[in-house]
Amino acid sequence: MKRTNVWTKYTAKQLKELESFTDSYKAFLDSAKTEREAIDTIVNEIEEKGYRELNTLIGTNTKLRKGDKVYSVWMNKSIVMFQIGSEPFENGMNILGAHIDSPRMDVKQNPLYEDTNIAYLDTHYYGGIKKYLYVTIPLSIHGVVVKKDGTTVQLNVGEDEDDPVFFISDLLIHLSADLMGKKASNVVEGEALDLVVGSRPFVIESDEKKKADKRNDKLTEGQQYAVSYEKAVKDESGKVSDAVKRGVLGILYDLYGIEEEDFLSAELEIVPAGKARDAGFDRSMILAYGQDDRVCAYPSMEALLDVKNLKRTGCCILVDKEEIGSVGATGMQSKFFENAVAELMNLCGDYSELKLRRCLANSCMLSSDVNAAFDPLYAGQFEKKNASLLGYGPVFSKFTGSRGKSGSNDANAEYIAHLRSIFEEDDVEFQMAELGKVDVGGGGTIAYILALYGMNVIDSGVAVLNMHAPYEATSKADVYEAYRGYKTFLNKASLTNM
Repeated sequence: MKRTNVWTKYTAKQLKELESFTDSYKAFLDSAKTEREAIDTIVNEIEEKGYRELNTLIGTNTKLRKGDKVYSVWMNKSIVMFQIGSEPFENGMNILGAHIDSPRMDVKQNPLYEDTNIAYLDTHYYGGIKKYLYVTIPLSIHGVVVKKDGTTVQLNVGEDEDDPVFFISDLLIHLSADLMGKKASNVVEGEALDLVVGSRPFVIESDEKKKADKRNDKLTEGQQYAVSYEKAVKDESGKVSDAVKRGVLGILYDLYGIEEEDFLSAELEIVPAGKARDAGFDRSMILAYGQDDRVCAYPSMEALLDVKNLKRTGCCILVDKEEIGSVGATGMQSKFFENAVAELMNLCGDYSELKLRRCLANSCMLSSDVNAAFDPLYAGQFEKKNASLLGYGPVFSKFTGSRGKSGSNDANAEYIAHLRSIFEEDDVEFQMAELGKVDVGGGGTIAYILALYGMNVIDSGVAVLNMHAPYEATSKADVYEAYRGYKTFLNKASLTNM
C-alpha cells in the first residue's frame, strides 16, 4: 500500500512554516517538562488568544455564544479548552485529546538522606521506564513544595547554564561482572534510582555555632537552620552525623525557605536536564525529553487556537496520569471533562442531562498519542508494513491494546472512512499502524475512556523513536503534518451516531 514521505511534497512556503512551528514546539518542550509547567505555559498562551476561565464565567453567570473561547484547569495538572461552534451541542463536538504527563522519577515524601558523605534524594519512578537509561545523565528537579501555611514554592533546578545538575551513579565496568549477567530489567533496581544532591559537609567555626542559638548575622538563615537541626538531632539521639545532609538542608532553606518536613507536601519530579535540540545533519528531527505525549498535545492546542468559525464546537483535552492508567482526579477517568462540558452548555442556555448525553455520544474524537516508529536496528519487533515510519505524517491506529487487542478501543470502519475523506480533501498525509508485532507487546491510551460515552474515537498521533527513553526523537515533518491534520479534523469532522 502506497505511503508518501511528506518531506517530498512540501512547498518552500510550507517548509518555512514547518521550521517556525517546530521552533515554537521546541520552546514549549523546554518550558513544559512537567504537567504543572505545561498547564502554566498553555494558560499563558491561550489567554493571550482570548480564552476565558470557566469558573470565572460561572461566577459572573456570563452567557456564552458562538465563537466564544473557554478553558477550565483542574488541579493545575489537566486542562480542557473549547471554541463554541454554530451547531447545537446535541450534534456533538470535535475533540482532540492528549496527555501531558511523561515517564520520570518522583521524589519520595521522606527523601533526603546521607550515606558515606554523599547526600541523596530517594525517588520512585513514574510510568514505564528502562531504569538503566537514567543513570549518569544530567538530571534536573522540577515541581512544587507546599508549606503548612499554604504558600507554594516552585522549583526548577538544572535547566539554566548556571544551575547545578544532579545524577544517579553507576557501577564502573571494572566491577560489573555480576551486574552484566543480570536481566536488563534488574540491572538497576528501582530503589537504586536515588539522586546524588551533595557531598560537602556542613562546617562552621565552633564559636559561630555557639552564637547560633541567638541571632548571628555572620550566618545565613539556612546555616542557622542547619545548626538548629543539628542540635535537635543531638538532643534526640545523643549523637550527630549527616553533615552533608545538613549542608543541603541549609541551602534549601536559604534558597527556598524549605525545611525538611516540607517534603511531606511536595511534588518534585526528576527529569533529564537540557533543551530540545534539532537532530541529524539535515536537522530533520527533534531530540527531547517528554515528547510522549507533548508532541501530540502541542499541535492539538495550536490547531484549536488557529481555527475559526467552527460549525461543531471544538474541544482540546490535555490530561494527567495517562502513563499510570489515567487514574485519579486529574486523569481521564475522572469526571472533570464531563462536568466542564455540562457547565459550558449551561452557560450557553442549552443544558439538560439528555442533551449532555447526546452531545458526548455524537462527538468525534482523535485520541492523540504517540506511536512506535519503525526502527531498522530493532526490525524484529515490528511488522513493517503495519508499522509507522518517520516522516510519513500522523498515525491512525484502529486499535491499541496488547495481544488479542486487550484493553483497546477499536475504531469503527465508518469513522475511519470519514477521516480518510476529510484528510484527503485537505491534502493531509496520514498512515495506519499498529504498535509492534502481535504478541510482542502493546500499549494503551485515553481512547477507550472517551469511547465509553459512545462517541467515535480513534488513536491518532506522531511516530516516535526511543519512546519512554530520557530523550525521544520525532520527525519535524510529522509534527507539522499532525498540526495540519488536527485543523482539518476540527473544521470538517461531522459524523454522528444518533
